[in-house]
This record gives sequence, C-alpha cells and structure tokens, in this order.
Amino acid sequence: MNLHEQLGALEMGVDQLIQAVVAPQAENIPETSAETAAPQAPVDHVTTLESVADGAAPEAPAAKTSVPAEQPAAHIQPTLEINRPAQNEITMTIGGQTVALRAEQIGQLIEELSNARASMTPEPPPGIPPGWRFVSTKNPVMAVQKQSNGDRLLVMRHTGHGWVPFTFSPDMVIQLYMLLTKG
Repeated sequence: MNLHEQLGALEMGVDQLIQAVVAPQAENIPETSAETAAPQAPVDHVTTLESVADGAAPEAPAAKTSVPAEQPAAHIQPTLEINRPAQNEITMTIGGQTVALRAEQIGQLIEELSNARASMTPEPPPGIPPGWRFVSTKNPVMAVQKQSNGDRLLVMRHTGHGWVPFTFSPDMVIQLYMLLTKG
C-alpha cells in the first residue's frame, strides 16, 4: 500500500469515526472542563506539568493505546487503536483497517490534523490544563521573517510537531522579550 492509499484509508476511517461517533455526540454532550475531560493517550517520552513542578521523572512510555468509541445499543461503533511496533513506526487501526505509518507519514498526518484543528471549535483552552502532557524541544532551530505590516513570523522546529509557525504583532514581540528575560 503506497502513501496515498494509506492516507486515503486513514482519512476514510477517520471520517467514518467522526461521522459515527463525534458528530451525533456533539449535539448531545455539554462541554467538559479540563479536570473532567478524558485523559490524553500516552505518548513516548512525555512530561506532564505536574511532574515538572514536582521534579518527578516522566512517565514510562506506553506501547499500545486503544480509544474505544461509545456504543449505542443498536449499532456498534468503530474503534481507533494505535500501536507502536517499532521505534520508527506507528500502526493505526480504525474499524478493522490497519495502516502502518513511518516518520515522514506521521509528520504529514500531524500537519493535516493541526491545520484542521486550527479551524475547529471549541479552541484549545486559553490556559495550560493541569496534567497536560508534552514533549519539549530544547534549543529548537528557528527562522524569523518580518512581515510588511510590521508583524514577525517566527517558525520553530519541534521534534514531534515539525515546523510550527507563529505570527507576533510588534507589541507581542516586546511582551515575549520581557517574558523571556524576566529574572
């Protein structure tokens, strides 16, 4: 199966999952706060804000994650299952269809999901949720470009997310500088 077939199968599975699970539930489920929301799926080499604050070591990596869909009485919903059979491979199974993704394909998937998420509501929470899990990139590669309106485009390379762009107004550049140079 080539990359386009794999992505097509994955997109079809994700679309089915969204249609079967998320869309009907979105109308009936009130928004949840960060404390009551379901926990994020485990990821290798992650750190939580709580463990950073406490000086604790990061949690051990998980080999397999399964996110079951809720099942109405009359209809069985597909499930999403994620496995990491090798260091440089992840497999995703949706409704019995398994797709193996390598690093480049995972990067493409992250980019597509990120672009889609940016246009969705609700937006991510304005504050950092307690227990949020993340992978930090120390001293990332960066590029800066001045925009015609005076804004600055800052692009940073995160080891998990890839190139992540941010645009700052001149006032925000000053605030960022002050924040980074606080004693």
